Formats: sequence, C-alpha cells, structure tokens
Amino acid sequence: MSLQPLARRAWRIRAASRRTNSLIPSPLLGVTATTTATTIRHSRRLLNTVSTCPEPTCDCAETPSMPWGSGIDKSANLNGLMAAYAQQVLICTGKDDWTSRIEEENSGDNLAADLKELIGRGGMYSDPYHNISIVNSSFPSAVPGRPEVQTTSVYLLPSFKYVPFLPRVSFDSVQALVKGYLLPEKLHPMHDGLSPIHKDRLLRKEEYQQALYGVRDAEDVLVLICGHGNRDKRCGIYGPVLQAEFERQLPRAGVQVLEGPVVDESVAPPQIPGATTEVEAPRAARVGQISHIGGHKYAGNVIIYIPPRFKNSAGNPHPLAGYGIWYGRIDPKHVEGVIKETILNGNVIADHFRGGVNQKGEMLRL
Repeated sequence: MSLQPLARRAWRIRAASRRTNSLIPSPLLGVTATTTATTIRHSRRLLNTVSTCPEPTCDCAETPSMPWGSGIDKSANLNGLMAAYAQQVLICTGKDDWTSRIEEENSGDNLAADLKELIGRGGMYSDPYHNISIVNSSFPSAVPGRPEVQTTSVYLLPSFKYVPFLPRVSFDSVQALVKGYLLPEKLHPMHDGLSPIHKDRLLRKEEYQQALYGVRDAEDVLVLICGHGNRDKRCGIYGPVLQAEFERQLPRAGVQVLEGPVVDESVAPPQIPGATTEVEAPRAARVGQISHIGGHKYAGNVIIYIPPRFKNSAGNPHPLAGYGIWYGRIDPKHVEGVIKETILNGNVIADHFRGGVNQKGEMLRL
C-alpha cells in the first residue's frame, strides 16, 4: 500500500477539521487533537501561569518601528497559534539570515535540503503523522579536530540532544540522523494498513545512533528568536534587537550567556565518556536567531527550551524542565520579565503564550 495517497487523503480530512477545531480548547487532559496534517496529543497539563509580563525595572531597548504596511497583530489570542511537531531540528549555520526558503541556501547544498529530501513531503521517510520541524540557527557549528573535514552541528528538540559532527561529504550521516533520532518509535494507528516492510522503514532504529560521533545531552537553556529578514522584514528587524536584549539581561539575572561553538576539538581533545565526575554546571543559556517558524505578524517570536536538568531560581527542579515554550509579540521591554518568570521561575506568561511542547511530543495549550 502506498503511503502517498493515504497521506494526501488524511491531510484533506485534517485540514478541514483544523478550520473548525484547531483553536477550540479541550476540557480533557491528554486529549488527541489535530492542528496540522500531523496528529499529536495535546496536553492540558496545569502550567504555572502569570497573566501578563511584568513591567521592566531597568532601562531596555526601544521597541523597533515596523515598515509601512507591516504592522504587528496586537489583538489575536495567541494560545494555540503554533505548528505541531514531534521534533525540531535546529541546524547550526553560523549565519543570522538565510534565503527565504532555507533549503535553497548555497544553491541547495545544505543540511536543511538534505533533511527535507528524506523527511519532507514526498520523501522516503515522510510521515504525515510525525511532523519534523527544520529550522536554521545562527549558532556556530562545532569545530572538529581535523580542520579539513567539513561538518555541521544540530540540536534535536525537545529530546535535548546535541549532534556536533555531521560530515557534509556523506549523505549516510544524514540518513543516520533521520533513522536513529528523528523517526518515531511507534507508528500512528492510521499506518496499520501499510505493509510490514513499509512500517519497518518508517520506524526508528537505535543502531544508527552509533554512526554519529560525539552526540551528547543539550544542557543549556536555548533562547531562539525568529530573525529571518529575507522571509519577513518584521522578524528581520526584531531578531537582532531581541537577541542583544536577552544577552544583556540574562547575566543580570545570574544566567551566563555562552557564545562560540559547544565543542572545539581544535583546542581541546574530546572528552572520554565516564572520565569526568558529575559537577553541577552554572546556569547558562545560548541566545540565537532562527529561520521562519510561522506567525510573522506576531513578532517578536521567541522559543525558549529549558533543559531537563535545569533548576529554578530556588535551586529546585524547574517546572518547565524538558519543555519548549513559544511566545509571540515579545518587545524589548518584555525580555526582563520573560527571563524572570519563565527561565528563572518556570511560569508561562499567558498574554504571549503561543503554545509549547514537552519531551513526549505533546503540544501544550492553556
């Protein structure tokens, strides 16, 4: 049985359903809901919330003005206005802007294009019930010990994995990433009619993880700001302003801002697994700009990923540990409040909340 007719038919059914149901809150916890062609469980878990962002207590950057005819939607209810995904692949490009379609960067010779060839619409491993979000980021890639080897790094979120070295000369490593980390561990029931060989092709195979060198847990808070100016000017204006404001305000709140590559084997040899003792690292964050995530008119758009072992300001397990929180309409004046409420204390700011995702792939709504 071919997957393509099934995928197209399912997409039509769910597209029609989305127009009437995507923004209707469910009264049940863990209810199955549909927001895109992907069917993903929506969690109505009780989140700690504050209704509005606190007023800043110090000087902050001015809210940037928008080009004529490109305003910000200040009235829409943001709750639920995000695309559902099971995993987000954050590609470290070292650049802060890209072509409008990121797969066309460098004449199509890039990791986003390679991934979309495999898991995008029509790809060999495409699954309409297991959406993978692919975005570029301004974070630099890791530096390999052999400078002649070209590699690219990626974050996998919300599984909070960091893959430092994907060789750009081998498509095998891209397939290993897809088969070992991105495919689902269990198929959606709509795939029950597929042949055994087709089902097997769409399932994750952990043995492929061994083909990727140096994979480790992502342990830093990630603050991701849409700055894709070649896609929309509003994000291109907001991106660098918000990045600078987060980088200025985080240290004031006791969170170290990390820059540069996560791994640089040109100056330090790779760590031997098991050779280091468990030492609690200082609270740290990385702030970067990312490509299009939808919702230009809600700029500034910010995603905050809190790593699973992160602690709150009291030193206790963080209420949002292992979560990704999406915010919209973030101005520079909101940055201090976002840091205090969400990054330090684990509260969701309702006025700006677009949605979220946890490590189970459940989409979060208020």
